[in-house]
Amino acid sequence: MQPVSPHGFVSTWLRFALGFVWFGTTATFLLLGLVLLLPSRRARLYAGGVFARFACPVVLRILGLRLEVENRERIEELTPAVFVINHASTIDTFASMALWPRLGVGIGKKEVIWLPFFGPAYVLSGHLRIDRSNRRSAIAAIEELVGTIRRLGLSPWMAPEGTRSRDGRLAPFKKGFAHIAIASGLPVVPVVFHNARDLWPTPGFSITPGIVRISVMDPIPTGDWSTDTLDEHVREVRQVFEETLQGQTCTDR
Repeated sequence: MQPVSPHGFVSTWLRFALGFVWFGTTATFLLLGLVLLLPSRRARLYAGGVFARFACPVVLRILGLRLEVENRERIEELTPAVFVINHASTIDTFASMALWPRLGVGIGKKEVIWLPFFGPAYVLSGHLRIDRSNRRSAIAAIEELVGTIRRLGLSPWMAPEGTRSRDGRLAPFKKGFAHIAIASGLPVVPVVFHNARDLWPTPGFSITPGIVRISVMDPIPTGDWSTDTLDEHVREVRQVFEETLQGQTCTDR
């Protein structure tokens, strides 16, 4: 990797600062609206989704990034579904929000609330937090989510790796998404980020302007899944990511 020039370093930080100001300003208005919508979780999730699809494409543009999404229409056509992504860059977060499904719901670690602007907006929007260090708490959160999914017709958006990959390799998948798919009966839809880490490696703030390539894959039916064969289903979904990252290219839509 070539060293970053002083000019490039300053430009990156200026773009990042401008994106932060834009996101923070728009998130402030969202927070005010969410307070008024507190009685209805469905309304808050819907409002949060509208905000995400409006604010995050602008953040990406400010950072010099553009999304190139294969089969983007599947996100709305297949809802409700369990959407799962690979997680190798901070770009994944902003791009996921730009693609956010109608009545999507996130599952984040409990510490997310402390992130400036994003954390309070995440919690007030009605998304769930789980304590990943406490297995019993995580299972209880998943059970609560499944009940909410059925009642409101929600689409979970999850990163089964649990945290961003630091070397770009696909990490082992946690089983939470498969438990949710079995309990809710929803299909699993892999959303593959091809080159996000190349443009914004983890860790750091070295952002290279360019095209973020994403593929929305075919839905995987889960009607015949069971907890007895859970590991097999997790491997099946992870294999889709492995094969796609190794051989498939993304075309402009």
